[in-house]
Amino acid sequence: MNKRKKKNKFPAKYVLLIMSLFCLVIIGCSVRLSLSSSAANHVVGYVIIPMQKGINRVGQALTNLRENFVTKEALQAENEELKTELASVQEELNQVQINQEEFDQLKELYDMDQTYSSYEKVAASVIGKDAGNWFSTFLIDKGSNDGIEENMNVIADGGLAGIVTDVGPNYATVRAVIDDNSNISCTDLATSDLCVVSGSLQSMNESSQIDISDIRDQDNQVAVGDQIVTSNISDLYLPGIPVGYITDIATDSNNLTKSGKIATIVDFEHLEKVFVILQTKDSITENQGE
Repeated sequence: MNKRKKKNKFPAKYVLLIMSLFCLVIIGCSVRLSLSSSAANHVVGYVIIPMQKGINRVGQALTNLRENFVTKEALQAENEELKTELASVQEELNQVQINQEEFDQLKELYDMDQTYSSYEKVAASVIGKDAGNWFSTFLIDKGSNDGIEENMNVIADGGLAGIVTDVGPNYATVRAVIDDNSNISCTDLATSDLCVVSGSLQSMNESSQIDISDIRDQDNQVAVGDQIVTSNISDLYLPGIPVGYITDIATDSNNLTKSGKIATIVDFEHLEKVFVILQTKDSITENQGE
């Protein structure tokens, strides 16, 4: 049998010894060549200082991150506090606006009450209406218990709103002047010419106006902007109540009368408060006859 060749192994203790001697040589050279004052400084300058700067940057970044996080939390808290304050202020403003609107409505009612001070009246709130955008027929919260009767005139916004058509103990139904079934004998306040104002939901939907017709303008003086009021010869409506203003007028094909449109004084899209005049045209006529 062939004997295996033995591998030469370099003892580990010799490796350690060589490394130790190498280190001693390096140390000796460093001392002898004054590396502590020059080369060491270069080592510090090129290695230690950049490392320190890097560590400082990391530390500063962490500090800034922590400060930003704290600042963000503070800003979020402040933002929530401002939102709460803003909501409170908005609520107060809304209440002020509501109070102002109520004041304006009461002032309008007061002014209207003074305008028609010769008539006994009762104030009422609108509590219902027919379907659609317009208050062509609406319900009020006062009735026979408050002295209201059929054919009593209803006013709002300083003008004629309609007439009572049905009455219950604590409610009444009003047909507005814009309703298709409404026809009112009126007068041009500027010229005293008679005319007829007819309700028209179609005209309201098209132009927010109603129709005026049979104007007997013999002197050709009726003009856009004239105020139209209820006439003395009306069967159901008290005289002199404003209805609206002429916005358009043209001569009819018969060349004898004129027709056009009027804009109503009452806002029939937003109706909340009204006055009911506690007298009918018949009762006034009867009193005058006596």
